[in-house]
Amino acid sequence: MATTEKLSRLLKDIDVVEIIGETDKNITSLQSDSRKAEKDGLFVAVKGVTTDGHKYIPVVASAHVGAIVCERMPASFVKGVTYIRVADSAEALGRLASAWYGHPSSKLKLVGVTGTNGKTTTATLLYEMAKLEGFKAGLLSTVCNYICDQAYPTTHTTPDPLTLNELLSQMVEQGCEYAFMEVSSHAAVQRRIAGLVFAGAIFTNLTRDHLDYHGTVENYMKAKKMFFDMLPADAFALVNADDKAGAYMVQNTKAKVYTYSLRTDADFRGRVLETRLDGTLMMLNGREVEVRFTGRFNAYNLTDVYGASILSGFNPEEVIVNMSRLVPVAGRFQPFLSKKGYAAIVDYAHTPDALVNVLDTIREIVGPDGEIITVVGAGGNRDHGKRPMMAQEAACRSDLLILTSDNPRDEEPEQIIADMKAGLNADELRRTVCITDRREAIREAMRRAKPGNVVLVAGKGHETYQEVRGVRHHFDDREEVSAAISDNE
Repeated sequence: MATTEKLSRLLKDIDVVEIIGETDKNITSLQSDSRKAEKDGLFVAVKGVTTDGHKYIPVVASAHVGAIVCERMPASFVKGVTYIRVADSAEALGRLASAWYGHPSSKLKLVGVTGTNGKTTTATLLYEMAKLEGFKAGLLSTVCNYICDQAYPTTHTTPDPLTLNELLSQMVEQGCEYAFMEVSSHAAVQRRIAGLVFAGAIFTNLTRDHLDYHGTVENYMKAKKMFFDMLPADAFALVNADDKAGAYMVQNTKAKVYTYSLRTDADFRGRVLETRLDGTLMMLNGREVEVRFTGRFNAYNLTDVYGASILSGFNPEEVIVNMSRLVPVAGRFQPFLSKKGYAAIVDYAHTPDALVNVLDTIREIVGPDGEIITVVGAGGNRDHGKRPMMAQEAACRSDLLILTSDNPRDEEPEQIIADMKAGLNADELRRTVCITDRREAIREAMRRAKPGNVVLVAGKGHETYQEVRGVRHHFDDREEVSAAISDNE
């Protein structure tokens, strides 16, 4: 990280429309939060989801910052402050952050993963694969960020540009050769990844999600595609050939395109030979391998990990061996076994398609005679349209459905549950129970479970909190499931 940097040097990385003031000056800090703006620092005014940084330009200028980057010039100017107008200040922030931290992504083999489902698993397993291959690596994910083996807490799927480049810079400092990160649709639209140099990109799949933000599936899809549009010619783009959005993602990319598939010919072909609760026998490009993951959706994740590992330069023979050494990500199809003969699965599935994937996998394991109990809710202040869809997909694949709270946030839990119930027909409603308290819902599921049954607790996975009326309380599905099983034995 730079301690001071010439403003003129920083501006070389952005497209400037207009400058008022001197550029031959030292900048001591870079901020987009007006509350953190410092004397002689550079403040970037960004229009966000909830507030517009341009509103705070007069306050920041009066604090004697060195320069301000904005899309709209203020009505008046403070002497000694340099004003730089750009077309897109979010894009400028990303590029400035990269320059401020010495362009760390160009010193790493950075691979990004995007898609609706599978981002966390794919990115995490690539990070683990790199370590098994003997490399130092970093990880930026929904669950946790890692620099080598040191964990750092995470608040967003993809951090803001300053945090992101700071973490990448620390990876470089600690000798990392590789970095793997989730790239959310929000991050692409908000230009959080602007200025980063990617060695590769992976597309997992695309289903309905985040429509509260993007508005339409088309906008959501375009947001994902933006990531591939920015890739350089020497990068690779690995896409799921079995997803109809795969070909769309790479229509305009300069990167070298590769495909993976479970159903058709592809550069990297996976096939499920045998599925069990504790693992799967797979075929990867004609080689048999036993993996510790269950389900067709995980077979897709493992196939893209296999392909991306080879495209990242790892030894193909070692990759096959190390596939069997990879372990599931916390809160992703995580099994808990009861002495009474039933099992519980904790999974992050929080979209209709993700529920389908997990429940179809469980049905394949338990067979037509085994019973499935599903505990699921939906997040508040998010896409209302997917609520009835989630309930319907869960109900038609479960013998008993328990609708409960997820993270209600600022909404009433009972209203969210009512929105979910609206997707159920009369027969499905007869097999549905509504229990608002998530802890009690989990305990009721365990009380009803019989030998041979599987209980799915879906929606929160790795999360260790429940957000109610804007306040986060400690809540971990894995802890609750373990306690409920113990109390029921």
